[in-house]
Amino acid sequence: MAARKTERKANGTGTIRKRADGRWEGRYTVGFDPKTGKQRQKSVYGSTQKEVRQKLSAVASEIDAGTYVEPRKETVAEWLDVWLETYVAVSVKPYTYDSYMRHCKNHIKPALGRIKLTELSSIQIQQFYNSLLMEKKLSPKTVKNINGVLHSALEQARKLRMIALNPTELCTLPRAPRKKIQPMEREEVAEFLKRIEGNRYELIYRVTLFTGMREGEVLGLTWDCIDYEKNTIAITQQLQKTKKVGGKYALVPTKNSRNRTITVAPSVMTLLRERKRQQLQDQLMAGEAWDNPWNLVFTREDGKNLCHFTVYRFFKDVVREMGLGNQRFHDLRHEFAVASLESGDDIKTVQENLGHATASFTLDVYGHVSQQMRKESAARMEGFIQAVS
Repeated sequence: MAARKTERKANGTGTIRKRADGRWEGRYTVGFDPKTGKQRQKSVYGSTQKEVRQKLSAVASEIDAGTYVEPRKETVAEWLDVWLETYVAVSVKPYTYDSYMRHCKNHIKPALGRIKLTELSSIQIQQFYNSLLMEKKLSPKTVKNINGVLHSALEQARKLRMIALNPTELCTLPRAPRKKIQPMEREEVAEFLKRIEGNRYELIYRVTLFTGMREGEVLGLTWDCIDYEKNTIAITQQLQKTKKVGGKYALVPTKNSRNRTITVAPSVMTLLRERKRQQLQDQLMAGEAWDNPWNLVFTREDGKNLCHFTVYRFFKDVVREMGLGNQRFHDLRHEFAVASLESGDDIKTVQENLGHATASFTLDVYGHVSQQMRKESAARMEGFIQAVS
């Protein structure tokens, strides 16, 4: 025969009863159904009346403090799928979306996916990050990127009141040392320019070196962004390809969606006029096969967009022959920045030309000085010494 049920009030926090299966159940009200007007009730369970009373008391405190979150069944994996499709897919660039998906699929879901979203703790996340470092040997920067994805997903869940707090807030992330920037010295730049003479991508390398544009920005540059009268280039987009297999190229907003207009040296405009001449010749040779729907400045012989890897590979071939195998295409941007500083440009101008968010970030990146700047600094100090001695 089923056990007799008993009901008692738990200090106004709800109703406690003993179930037929021997467990104790505490019911509490979380509001009213807007359609029926009836109370919406939830339950907590325990093996003793005291345990249930403690749970009800904790729930009552959370309701009073405004931190109460209704119990949910979603797992971390299920929420990540919803978050990616509903919030991420419509708000970030395709390249970024693919990156988020890979971090979720390859790392977050295998380790944390089965845990209920409301039960995920900071300790579990910290242990996950530690394992990525110690066992999988991922770099601190990669772990920080993975944290960025998980933090964003959980922060959205917190805003929707699916969880009370974002557990990633209490995690300690590894320090990611900044890579030392080693731009080419002036003599090396001169040799580089000599070696690329006649190369199919010579003008790309020169324009990048003399403007500080990012690779995606220079490959996504269109003719309508160039003002020959004012010697300016409007940088409003970049050419980007999704990393998934079969990914397509697209013109997307610049990094952090920060558009900028830079005033360039007259020599850069001369290079762009030369590029226009080359492209018109390519178009004439291609005839009906010509296809440049985006009006790109730098294209293949048939007008289609260039592949990032191809441009990068030719660059690496040149610098390896120079004995500078560690140089990256992105270092052309650093060389522009150092040359600007050496030429006397103020940090604010360099910041705006590079498209950095703040001048402090530019200072942080280029806090080092080149050999030429050190020599000039020593010469100025020698002049001061002679003047006061």
